[in-house]
Amino acid sequence: MERYIAKRFIMILPILLGVSVALFLMLHLIPGDPAKAMLGEHASPTALYALRERLGLNRPLVFQLARFLWGAAHLDFGRSIQSNNPAFQEALFRFPATIELALASMFIALFFGAVFGTLAAAKPSSRLDHLTSTASLLGLSMPIFWLGLLFILLFAVHFRWFPFSGRIFVGSSLQPRTHFYLIDSLLSGDFGNVKDVFGHLVLPAITLSTVPLAMIARTTRGALLEVIHQDYLRTALAKGLPPFTALVRHGFKNALIPIITMTGLQFGALLGGATLTETVFNWPGVGKLVVDAVKARDYPVVQATVFLIALSFVLVNTLVDISYVWIDPRVKHE
Repeated sequence: MERYIAKRFIMILPILLGVSVALFLMLHLIPGDPAKAMLGEHASPTALYALRERLGLNRPLVFQLARFLWGAAHLDFGRSIQSNNPAFQEALFRFPATIELALASMFIALFFGAVFGTLAAAKPSSRLDHLTSTASLLGLSMPIFWLGLLFILLFAVHFRWFPFSGRIFVGSSLQPRTHFYLIDSLLSGDFGNVKDVFGHLVLPAITLSTVPLAMIARTTRGALLEVIHQDYLRTALAKGLPPFTALVRHGFKNALIPIITMTGLQFGALLGGATLTETVFNWPGVGKLVVDAVKARDYPVVQATVFLIALSFVLVNTLVDISYVWIDPRVKHE
Protein backbone atom coordinates (compact mmCIF):
# COMPACT_ATOMS: atom_id res chain seq x y z
CA MET A 1 0.00 0.00 0.00
CA GLU A 2 2.77 2.42 0.96
CA ARG A 3 4.68 1.59 -2.23
CA TYR A 4 1.60 2.31 -4.32
CA ILE A 5 1.08 5.71 -2.66
CA ALA A 6 4.79 6.58 -3.00
CA LYS A 7 4.72 5.60 -6.68
CA ARG A 8 1.69 7.79 -7.33
CA PHE A 9 3.33 10.82 -5.72
CA ILE A 10 6.63 10.24 -7.54
CA MET A 11 4.70 10.33 -10.82
CA ILE A 12 3.79 13.95 -10.03
CA LEU A 13 7.37 15.10 -10.64
CA PRO A 14 7.62 14.43 -14.41
CA ILE A 15 4.14 15.91 -14.89
CA LEU A 16 5.13 19.12 -13.13
CA LEU A 17 8.36 19.21 -15.13
CA GLY A 18 6.40 18.98 -18.37
CA VAL A 19 3.95 21.66 -17.21
CA SER A 20 6.84 23.97 -16.26
CA VAL A 21 8.60 23.57 -19.62
CA ALA A 22 5.32 24.09 -21.51
CA LEU A 23 4.52 27.19 -19.44
CA PHE A 24 7.98 28.65 -20.07
CA LEU A 25 7.82 28.02 -23.83
CA MET A 26 4.27 29.36 -24.23
CA LEU A 27 5.12 32.64 -22.55
CA HIS A 28 8.26 32.99 -24.68
CA LEU A 29 6.32 32.31 -27.88
CA ILE A 30 4.19 35.41 -27.30
CA PRO A 31 5.16 37.96 -29.98
CA GLY A 32 6.95 41.12 -28.90
CA ASP A 33 9.38 42.10 -26.19
CA PRO A 34 8.19 41.01 -22.70
CA ALA A 35 10.09 43.89 -21.06
CA LYS A 36 8.43 46.45 -23.33
CA ALA A 37 5.05 44.80 -22.76
CA MET A 38 5.52 45.07 -18.99
CA LEU A 39 6.85 48.64 -18.88
CA GLY A 40 4.93 50.09 -21.82
CA GLU A 41 5.87 51.44 -25.23
CA HIS A 42 7.31 54.68 -23.84
CA ALA A 43 9.73 53.10 -21.35
CA SER A 44 13.30 54.35 -21.45
CA PRO A 45 16.08 52.11 -22.85
CA THR A 46 17.74 52.12 -19.42
CA ALA A 47 14.60 50.80 -17.71
CA LEU A 48 14.11 48.17 -20.42
CA TYR A 49 17.71 46.99 -20.10
CA ALA A 50 17.47 46.82 -16.29
CA LEU A 51 14.27 44.75 -16.45
CA ARG A 52 15.73 42.38 -19.04
CA GLU A 53 18.77 41.89 -16.81
CA ARG A 54 16.60 41.27 -13.76
CA LEU A 55 14.44 38.70 -15.58
CA GLY A 56 17.39 37.14 -17.39
CA LEU A 57 15.92 37.96 -20.81
CA ASN A 58 19.36 38.93 -22.17
CA ARG A 59 20.67 35.40 -21.57
CA PRO A 60 20.37 32.43 -24.00
CA LEU A 61 17.04 30.59 -24.02
CA VAL A 62 18.54 27.43 -22.52
CA PHE A 63 19.91 29.42 -19.60
CA GLN A 64 16.53 31.09 -19.10
CA LEU A 65 14.80 27.69 -19.07
CA ALA A 66 17.29 26.27 -16.55
CA ARG A 67 16.86 29.34 -14.35
CA PHE A 68 13.07 29.08 -14.56
CA LEU A 69 13.06 25.35 -13.68
CA TRP A 70 15.40 25.96 -10.74
CA GLY A 71 13.11 28.71 -9.48
CA ALA A 72 9.99 26.55 -10.01
CA ALA A 73 11.60 23.74 -7.98
CA HIS A 74 11.98 26.24 -5.11
CA LEU A 75 8.59 27.89 -5.78
CA ASP A 76 10.43 31.07 -6.69
CA PHE A 77 9.04 32.76 -9.81
CA GLY A 78 10.46 36.18 -9.14
CA ARG A 79 8.60 39.28 -7.99
CA SER A 80 5.39 40.77 -9.25
CA ILE A 81 5.90 43.68 -11.64
CA GLN A 82 2.93 45.52 -10.10
CA SER A 83 3.32 44.99 -6.35
CA ASN A 84 6.98 43.89 -6.08
CA ASN A 85 5.85 41.05 -3.80
CA PRO A 86 6.99 37.45 -4.45
CA ALA A 87 4.83 36.16 -7.31
CA PHE A 88 4.07 32.79 -5.69
CA GLN A 89 3.06 34.56 -2.49
CA GLU A 90 0.56 36.63 -4.50
CA ALA A 91 -0.96 33.42 -5.89
CA LEU A 92 -1.09 31.72 -2.48
CA PHE A 93 -2.81 34.74 -0.95
CA ARG A 94 -5.65 34.47 -3.50
CA PHE A 95 -5.87 30.66 -3.44
CA PRO A 96 -8.15 30.27 -0.36
CA ALA A 97 -10.88 32.26 -2.13
CA THR A 98 -10.77 29.89 -5.10
CA ILE A 99 -10.71 26.79 -2.86
CA GLU A 100 -13.72 28.07 -0.91
CA LEU A 101 -15.68 28.76 -4.09
CA ALA A 102 -14.67 25.41 -5.64
CA LEU A 103 -15.65 23.45 -2.50
CA ALA A 104 -19.04 25.16 -2.30
CA SER A 105 -19.67 24.52 -6.01
CA MET A 106 -18.52 20.91 -5.72
CA PHE A 107 -20.80 20.28 -2.74
CA ILE A 108 -23.80 21.51 -4.73
CA ALA A 109 -22.75 19.56 -7.83
CA LEU A 110 -22.02 16.30 -5.99
CA PHE A 111 -25.20 16.31 -3.89
CA PHE A 112 -27.69 17.19 -6.61
CA GLY A 113 -25.78 15.34 -9.34
CA ALA A 114 -25.75 12.10 -7.34
CA VAL A 115 -29.43 12.47 -6.38
CA PHE A 116 -30.66 13.24 -9.90
CA GLY A 117 -28.44 10.58 -11.46
CA THR A 118 -29.67 7.93 -9.01
CA LEU A 119 -33.33 8.84 -9.53
CA ALA A 120 -32.85 8.71 -13.31
CA ALA A 121 -31.15 5.30 -13.11
CA ALA A 122 -33.88 3.92 -10.83
CA LYS A 123 -36.49 4.59 -13.53
CA PRO A 124 -34.76 4.43 -16.92
CA SER A 125 -36.65 5.80 -19.94
CA SER A 126 -39.15 7.52 -17.64
CA ARG A 127 -40.11 11.18 -17.74
CA LEU A 128 -37.73 11.84 -14.85
CA ASP A 129 -34.90 10.15 -16.77
CA HIS A 130 -35.57 12.23 -19.89
CA LEU A 131 -35.85 15.41 -17.79
CA THR A 132 -32.52 14.69 -16.08
CA SER A 133 -30.79 14.02 -19.41
CA THR A 134 -32.20 17.22 -20.92
CA ALA A 135 -31.24 19.31 -17.88
CA SER A 136 -27.71 17.81 -17.95
CA LEU A 137 -27.35 18.69 -21.62
CA LEU A 138 -28.46 22.27 -20.90
CA GLY A 139 -26.01 22.50 -18.00
CA LEU A 140 -23.14 21.40 -20.23
CA SER A 141 -24.14 23.67 -23.12
CA MET A 142 -24.93 26.89 -21.26
CA PRO A 143 -22.08 29.46 -21.24
CA ILE A 144 -20.93 30.13 -17.69
CA PHE A 145 -20.44 33.87 -18.20
CA TRP A 146 -23.96 34.22 -19.65
CA LEU A 147 -25.49 32.26 -16.77
CA GLY A 148 -23.58 34.35 -14.22
CA LEU A 149 -24.77 37.61 -15.78
CA LEU A 150 -28.33 36.24 -15.87
CA PHE A 151 -28.18 35.38 -12.16
CA ILE A 152 -26.81 38.83 -11.35
CA LEU A 153 -29.57 40.53 -13.34
CA LEU A 154 -32.33 38.38 -11.84
CA PHE A 155 -31.34 37.73 -8.22
CA ALA A 156 -29.00 40.67 -7.46
CA VAL A 157 -30.44 43.55 -9.49
CA HIS A 158 -34.14 42.69 -9.83
CA PHE A 159 -34.98 40.81 -6.61
CA ARG A 160 -31.97 42.09 -4.59
CA TRP A 161 -31.68 38.80 -2.74
CA PHE A 162 -27.90 38.48 -3.05
CA PRO A 163 -24.87 40.77 -3.62
CA PHE A 164 -23.67 40.79 -7.20
CA SER A 165 -19.89 41.03 -6.71
CA GLY A 166 -17.04 40.60 -4.28
CA ARG A 167 -16.47 38.19 -1.44
CA ILE A 168 -17.60 40.40 1.45
CA PHE A 169 -19.07 43.86 1.93
CA VAL A 170 -16.59 46.73 2.10
CA GLY A 171 -16.14 47.85 5.70
CA SER A 172 -17.08 44.47 7.17
CA SER A 173 -15.93 43.76 10.72
CA LEU A 174 -14.76 40.24 9.81
CA GLN A 175 -11.14 39.59 10.80
CA PRO A 176 -9.53 37.00 8.48
CA ARG A 177 -7.77 34.22 10.35
CA THR A 178 -7.69 31.28 7.97
CA HIS A 179 -8.56 33.39 4.87
CA PHE A 180 -11.46 31.00 4.30
CA TYR A 181 -14.14 33.57 4.98
CA LEU A 182 -16.94 31.10 5.68
CA ILE A 183 -14.84 29.48 8.42
CA ASP A 184 -13.68 32.88 9.71
CA SER A 185 -17.26 34.14 9.90
CA LEU A 186 -18.31 31.06 11.90
CA LEU A 187 -15.35 31.51 14.24
CA SER A 188 -16.28 35.16 14.77
CA GLY A 189 -19.63 34.12 16.24
CA ASP A 190 -21.31 37.04 14.46
CA PHE A 191 -24.41 35.98 12.49
CA GLY A 192 -24.14 39.16 10.42
CA ASN A 193 -20.71 38.09 9.14
CA VAL A 194 -21.99 34.57 8.35
CA LYS A 195 -24.95 36.00 6.42
CA ASP A 196 -22.68 38.42 4.57
CA VAL A 197 -20.15 35.77 3.48
CA PHE A 198 -22.81 33.19 2.63
CA GLY A 199 -24.78 35.73 0.59
CA HIS A 200 -21.72 36.61 -1.51
CA LEU A 201 -20.93 32.92 -2.05
CA VAL A 202 -24.33 31.68 -3.24
CA LEU A 203 -24.55 33.06 -6.79
CA PRO A 204 -20.97 32.31 -7.94
CA ALA A 205 -21.12 28.83 -6.36
CA ILE A 206 -24.37 27.94 -8.13
CA THR A 207 -23.07 29.35 -11.41
CA LEU A 208 -19.82 27.40 -11.19
CA SER A 209 -21.59 24.17 -10.18
CA THR A 210 -23.69 23.81 -13.34
CA VAL A 211 -21.14 21.97 -15.51
CA PRO A 212 -19.85 19.54 -12.81
CA LEU A 213 -23.44 18.91 -11.66
CA ALA A 214 -24.43 17.88 -15.18
CA MET A 215 -21.32 15.71 -15.58
CA ILE A 216 -21.79 13.96 -12.22
CA ALA A 217 -25.49 13.35 -12.89
CA ARG A 218 -24.74 11.73 -16.26
CA THR A 219 -21.86 9.69 -14.83
CA THR A 220 -23.94 8.51 -11.85
CA ARG A 221 -26.80 7.46 -14.11
CA GLY A 222 -24.48 5.58 -16.49
CA ALA A 223 -22.55 3.87 -13.69
CA LEU A 224 -25.72 2.71 -11.91
CA LEU A 225 -27.29 1.44 -15.13
CA GLU A 226 -24.21 -0.77 -15.60
CA VAL A 227 -24.67 -2.48 -12.21
CA ILE A 228 -28.46 -2.58 -12.14
CA HIS A 229 -28.58 -6.01 -13.80
CA GLN A 230 -25.81 -7.61 -11.75
CA ASP A 231 -26.52 -10.81 -9.81
CA TYR A 232 -26.03 -9.29 -6.35
CA LEU A 233 -28.64 -6.65 -7.14
CA ARG A 234 -31.11 -9.28 -8.34
CA THR A 235 -30.50 -11.18 -5.09
CA ALA A 236 -31.27 -8.06 -3.04
CA LEU A 237 -34.50 -7.57 -5.00
CA ALA A 238 -35.42 -11.24 -4.52
CA LYS A 239 -35.03 -10.81 -0.76
CA GLY A 240 -37.75 -8.16 -0.86
CA LEU A 241 -35.78 -4.90 -0.88
CA PRO A 242 -37.51 -2.06 -2.79
CA PRO A 243 -35.73 -1.33 -6.11
CA PHE A 244 -34.58 2.17 -5.12
CA THR A 245 -33.29 0.97 -1.73
CA ALA A 246 -31.42 -1.92 -3.34
CA LEU A 247 -29.89 0.40 -5.92
CA VAL A 248 -28.68 2.88 -3.31
CA ARG A 249 -27.55 0.37 -0.71
CA HIS A 250 -25.86 -2.20 -2.94
CA GLY A 251 -25.41 -0.64 -6.37
CA PHE A 252 -24.12 2.80 -5.47
CA LYS A 253 -20.96 1.55 -3.74
CA ASN A 254 -19.97 -0.55 -6.77
CA ALA A 255 -20.54 2.46 -9.04
CA LEU A 256 -18.41 4.79 -6.94
CA ILE A 257 -15.16 4.61 -8.93
CA PRO A 258 -16.42 6.41 -12.09
CA ILE A 259 -18.34 8.87 -9.92
CA ILE A 260 -15.29 9.70 -7.80
CA THR A 261 -13.12 9.90 -10.92
CA MET A 262 -15.47 12.46 -12.46
CA THR A 263 -15.70 14.34 -9.14
CA GLY A 264 -11.90 14.58 -8.89
CA LEU A 265 -11.55 15.75 -12.48
CA GLN A 266 -14.26 18.36 -12.07
CA PHE A 267 -12.91 19.63 -8.73
CA GLY A 268 -9.43 19.95 -10.19
CA ALA A 269 -10.90 21.82 -13.14
CA LEU A 270 -12.82 24.14 -10.79
CA LEU A 271 -9.60 25.12 -9.02
CA GLY A 272 -8.15 26.38 -12.28
CA GLY A 273 -11.19 26.91 -14.45
CA ALA A 274 -13.12 29.41 -12.36
CA THR A 275 -11.66 32.29 -14.37
CA LEU A 276 -14.92 33.35 -16.05
CA THR A 277 -17.00 33.01 -12.89
CA GLU A 278 -14.48 34.91 -10.76
CA THR A 279 -14.28 37.66 -13.37
CA VAL A 280 -18.06 38.01 -13.73
CA PHE A 281 -18.63 38.13 -9.96
CA ASN A 282 -15.38 40.01 -9.19
CA TRP A 283 -14.37 37.13 -6.92
CA PRO A 284 -10.78 37.66 -5.70
CA GLY A 285 -9.40 34.21 -6.51
CA VAL A 286 -6.55 32.91 -8.63
CA GLY A 287 -8.69 32.89 -11.78
CA LYS A 288 -9.23 36.63 -11.60
CA LEU A 289 -5.59 37.07 -10.59
CA VAL A 290 -4.47 35.40 -13.83
CA VAL A 291 -6.76 37.66 -15.89
CA ASP A 292 -5.48 40.79 -14.14
CA ALA A 293 -1.87 39.66 -14.44
CA VAL A 294 -2.22 38.95 -18.17
CA LYS A 295 -3.76 42.39 -18.72
CA ALA A 296 -0.89 44.01 -16.82
CA ARG A 297 1.74 41.80 -18.53
CA ASP A 298 2.82 40.63 -15.08
CA TYR A 299 4.45 37.43 -16.32
CA PRO A 300 5.98 36.27 -13.00
CA VAL A 301 2.50 36.24 -11.43
CA VAL A 302 1.07 34.44 -14.48
CA GLN A 303 3.76 31.76 -14.22
CA ALA A 304 3.35 31.34 -10.46
CA THR A 305 -0.44 31.14 -10.64
CA VAL A 306 -0.56 28.67 -13.52
CA PHE A 307 2.02 26.48 -11.77
CA LEU A 308 -0.04 26.53 -8.55
CA ILE A 309 -3.20 25.59 -10.47
CA ALA A 310 -1.39 22.72 -12.23
CA LEU A 311 0.06 21.50 -8.94
CA SER A 312 -3.39 21.53 -7.33
CA PHE A 313 -4.96 19.68 -10.24
CA VAL A 314 -2.30 16.96 -10.18
CA LEU A 315 -2.52 16.55 -6.38
CA VAL A 316 -6.32 16.25 -6.44
CA ASN A 317 -6.25 13.58 -9.13
CA THR A 318 -3.43 11.71 -7.38
CA LEU A 319 -5.52 11.59 -4.20
CA VAL A 320 -8.46 10.33 -6.27
CA ASP A 321 -6.28 7.52 -7.68
CA ILE A 322 -5.15 6.58 -4.17
CA SER A 323 -8.78 6.54 -2.94
CA TYR A 324 -9.55 3.70 -5.38
CA VAL A 325 -7.65 1.32 -3.10
CA TRP A 326 -10.06 1.98 -0.22
CA ILE A 327 -13.15 1.89 -2.42
CA ASP A 328 -12.38 -1.25 -4.42
CA PRO A 329 -9.91 -3.85 -3.00
CA ARG A 330 -9.48 -5.28 -6.53
CA VAL A 331 -7.46 -2.19 -7.47
CA LYS A 332 -4.91 -3.01 -4.77
CA HIS A 333 -4.75 -6.62 -5.96
CA GLU A 334 -4.12 -5.54 -9.55
